Amino acid sequence: MSGTTDAATATPAAGVPIPPVEPPPHGLGVSLPSADASAKTQGTFPYAADLWADGLLWAAVLRSPHPRARIVSLDTRQAAELPGVRAVVTHADVPGDAGHGRGIADRPVFAKDEVRYHGEPIAAIAADHPDTARLAAAAIAVEYELLDPVTDPQLAFEAEPLHPDGNLIRHIPLRFGDPEAVGEVMVEGLYRIGRQDPAPIGAEAGLAVPRPDGGVEIYTASTDPHADRDLAAASFGLDPERVKVVVTGVPGATGDREDPGIQISLGLLALRTGCPVKLAATREESFLTHAHRHPTLLRYRHHADAEGTLVKVEAQILMDAGAYADTSAEALAAAVSFSCGPYVVPHAVIEGWAVRTNNPPSGHMRGEGAMQVCAAHEGQMDKLAARLGLEPDEIRRRNVMATGDLLPTGQTVTCPAPVAELLRAVTEAPLPDLPKDTPAAEWLLPGGLEGAGEPGAVRRGVGYALGMVHMLGAEGADEVSTATVKVSGSVATVICAAVETGGGFSTLARQIVQETLGVEEVHVAGVDTDQPPAGRACHGRHTWVSGGAVERAAKMVRTQLLQPLAHKFGMSTELLQITDGKITSYDGVLSTTVAEALDGKELWATAQCRPHPTEPLDESGQGDAFVGMAFCAIRCVADVDIELGTIRVVEMSVAQDVGQVLNPRQLRARIEAGVTQGLGAALMENLRTTRGQVRHPDLTGYALPTALDAPDIRIVHLVEERDVVAPFGAKAVSAVPVVTAPAAVASAVRAATGRPIGRLPIRPQAAVAQSAQGTPQGVQG
Repeated sequence: MSGTTDAATATPAAGVPIPPVEPPPHGLGVSLPSADASAKTQGTFPYAADLWADGLLWAAVLRSPHPRARIVSLDTRQAAELPGVRAVVTHADVPGDAGHGRGIADRPVFAKDEVRYHGEPIAAIAADHPDTARLAAAAIAVEYELLDPVTDPQLAFEAEPLHPDGNLIRHIPLRFGDPEAVGEVMVEGLYRIGRQDPAPIGAEAGLAVPRPDGGVEIYTASTDPHADRDLAAASFGLDPERVKVVVTGVPGATGDREDPGIQISLGLLALRTGCPVKLAATREESFLTHAHRHPTLLRYRHHADAEGTLVKVEAQILMDAGAYADTSAEALAAAVSFSCGPYVVPHAVIEGWAVRTNNPPSGHMRGEGAMQVCAAHEGQMDKLAARLGLEPDEIRRRNVMATGDLLPTGQTVTCPAPVAELLRAVTEAPLPDLPKDTPAAEWLLPGGLEGAGEPGAVRRGVGYALGMVHMLGAEGADEVSTATVKVSGSVATVICAAVETGGGFSTLARQIVQETLGVEEVHVAGVDTDQPPAGRACHGRHTWVSGGAVERAAKMVRTQLLQPLAHKFGMSTELLQITDGKITSYDGVLSTTVAEALDGKELWATAQCRPHPTEPLDESGQGDAFVGMAFCAIRCVADVDIELGTIRVVEMSVAQDVGQVLNPRQLRARIEAGVTQGLGAALMENLRTTRGQVRHPDLTGYALPTALDAPDIRIVHLVEERDVVAPFGAKAVSAVPVVTAPAAVASAVRAATGRPIGRLPIRPQAAVAQSAQGTPQGVQG
């Protein structure tokens, strides 16, 4: 028999008092766990790929094998005659708008006369078995006339139009200060940023179910359900009220997540067949169809005086949008606006273009636009430091931005901008120890135990980077969100169409209600388009706008709860407080519980949050385009085998301004994830193409950082300086480390090798040193 006793059944000794059971902590500032953590861990959480319905049909999509070709003929008869095939739809079967797109509706639902990228949809099939649907797609006869693809964005300006709207999506000529100003010292650089894929954990999937009223319901992992509903309804030729989008579990999202074209195909098939239709994309389809980070070519020229103070920045920024516009205009605005980085620059001449090509589609990803220019302006700061004989951190310190300074768009930085404090924190953080030159530690070398490198060829480099991003939408985007809070008994419910994509909104909403109403049990309802819109799940919107709407609704319920008590005792509601489920007055006369005060009533309120308006950039790139900004500093320590070009990132030290920490564990996890995603962009992630043809669209050909690749990520300093215009004063935290980390890695490799490092991801041949400049491993100092 065991000698241990179950604590739950243990009997205390006589006379020993039983300690009170402390309630679990809740409210803002607490590391409240996610409500769905257990279901996700156990594999019971419902994702779109898990859905089922009676009479289910399966969909498949025929996609173009060519990046550019004219469709000479399209014959679906053989596919339609296969046993088990219930419907085949093409461009001729789209009853409403034939084009769709975020911002600009320039993308056809199905290609009609021409395909413009590898993977563009041509037709969709519904069948009683997924294999039948795929066989039918392969049986569709398409005759192509191959056309020469335009894959170099530099050639897009002179090439024939690839789209009826032309090849140029947007041009921003920014002028700030004196364009003729020059400095005593000038450095130039050319930078290329690769095509990073969001690589979601789960590939895209969805289920469309026809409704008795002739409408359709679409179940999918949408991150902006109301926008997707409106796009789909326009293509179906239906009123938006007859199309409902129900959000299923989102298996990770670092961008828009879903290609709306999949949802439109599913809806058309469901309406045609009168049956539920499901599609689970293959990993190859996922790589071919969803949006990627914009590949970008950047040319920079920095002017400074003899002391290293910046005088002027000149830059040309060329973004490859792929075949269609998507969010390229937004990404270009961010790139141009943040092209000088978090530095004081009195004069700037920036030219920015976004162009169409026959490459894979580009769109929203964390830090779009800002990440590409960060890699370039930080490379320029390293070059300027080397030219002037200054340390990389010192050149940055002499130029950092602060609250009250101007962006090159002319906008005043009114939010907290503690850039100098962030830089000081990472500079003063202790450096990691050097590994010893022993066989037991060889796995610590770049390339690992089988890397074939010699310890004597390894050099350690220390690099720095400062980055910034904007929060919420920009250039006049309406960022309104609506939320409803209901309280009944001892349970509260939050209804808000803000999609939980891994950013922690559902947990934050629970914490807000707990903090405001003292109700511990809070449920967040599922999201669908029957609820008022809350907008996209990006740029930290839901922490700010949707969280603000939840807070306002909860405060309205709080007033409803307290007013009768305040009236009864002859005091204002401001003299009452709610703590741990108890209502007390300032003088202690009143003390009751929330449940007693409710007395069986249900209270509810609906509120909106809308931040202050912004404005589009004008013809000179000037304007107050952004609601707020966030900043980050990262110091990277990397070991580089200067003979083989292999790289091991040893440590990333991060300092970030976060406004206010609302959930410490969640915040740290988001920063660590952002740094790791940035590491992938720096060293390995690049969706490779050959003349527009995607090579190896799978997770064997596209490398992602694993736990073995992730360095020691040390969050050395968090600046909690509240942004007064933001609810709770909090800032978005996940995008800015993604933006800053690649530049920090490149800076460390420059320090180790003496090479310029102008391309991301960094190729091994670029990290082979021209001279031994770093610190050899095993040598202290």
